Amino acid sequence: MRDLFFIVIFFVGHFCFAQSAFQNNGNIQIHDNGAIGFHIDLVNNGKFDKNSGSVGFYSLNNFLKVSGSNKAIFNDLEIDVYDNLFLETSLGVSNNLSFITGKVVTPRDDNEISLDFLNHQLYGGEGDYTHVDGYAKIVSEGEFIFPIGDNDSFRPMIIPNQVKNSIYKGAYFKEDPNNPSVFTKSFNTDTKQLILEKINDTEFWDLNGSVETSLILTWNTESNIDQLTSDIESLRVVGWSKATGKWVDLGGEEIKGDIDSGTIKSTSFIPDDYEVLTIGTDHREVQGVTVTESHNFGITPNGDGLNDTFVIEGIEQRPNNTIYIYNRWGTLLYSKKGYDNSWGGVSEHDLTLNKSKGLPVGTYFYFLEFHDEDINWQGWIYLKR
Repeated sequence: MRDLFFIVIFFVGHFCFAQSAFQNNGNIQIHDNGAIGFHIDLVNNGKFDKNSGSVGFYSLNNFLKVSGSNKAIFNDLEIDVYDNLFLETSLGVSNNLSFITGKVVTPRDDNEISLDFLNHQLYGGEGDYTHVDGYAKIVSEGEFIFPIGDNDSFRPMIIPNQVKNSIYKGAYFKEDPNNPSVFTKSFNTDTKQLILEKINDTEFWDLNGSVETSLILTWNTESNIDQLTSDIESLRVVGWSKATGKWVDLGGEEIKGDIDSGTIKSTSFIPDDYEVLTIGTDHREVQGVTVTESHNFGITPNGDGLNDTFVIEGIEQRPNNTIYIYNRWGTLLYSKKGYDNSWGGVSEHDLTLNKSKGLPVGTYFYFLEFHDEDINWQGWIYLKR
């Protein structure tokens, strides 16, 4: 904590030090080499966003609060507040942020309020007791590690290569997605693509943004990864799809670490297409043949746009595959390397009668090889016209 500050302020309008808050109702600017230390709350209803120099929030015993109708933007920002700095309006930092003591807490039920990193993504001192407890926003480019957590759990997520001028906002929730505290719906971990086996019910993240990006999620001992799998190679980034209302596979690349801690990278996706994100597993642990009732399908290739083809949800995340489809006598009728959900009841076998009309009504059998994972699935398909 600093004991003395050199203050250089330019102001137009009205500001005052009330007993419990510094209130700005005019136009204030901190020039180069200027420094302000707030030991009381800040209420900003005026202009306070053209600042150089540095600003700190300091309290040895109590919490501090930032409120008002306008967002203040500071150049260098320092947080040393014993009982946390609470934001009731967004706060921006355009250069460096230093966490010393306490967290920056934003309301989780209002993601319009956030700590905003503008043009730069530099900060230090983050950890279990010093992070953004709520929503942080980034407006920049390149890699950004969100310094976010929940209570005394620091759980960052990483955008590895942000597109210039794109905007992302995110938060971490140390909660069961089946029973989230601030969302209006639950995210049932049993409602998922067939290719997925388990979904983490310990934690999840919320990421908002309209520009496609990949994402790196992290885990530690509190993530209970050992309850999902004994093999981290089976881990996947998963998201609750707004379109389908289920957990879908978002990829699992560059998996690093062990059961106790590590990182996993997704493929590219648009964050706004998904409600929340977490870590799940696929069926990699199930060696050999995986046959369950849920792997059996019916198709009706009549051109009405419903069940016209044999669809395996999430297959696009496993392009290195081969599918084989047989009739009840074991004759191979169709095969395709890199299956893309396109089979609509046709035969490629030379001895099939009336091939152009498609296969007759009946039961057919498929065998699907995932070459990268050394996993095979098999099941039956009922074809009805």
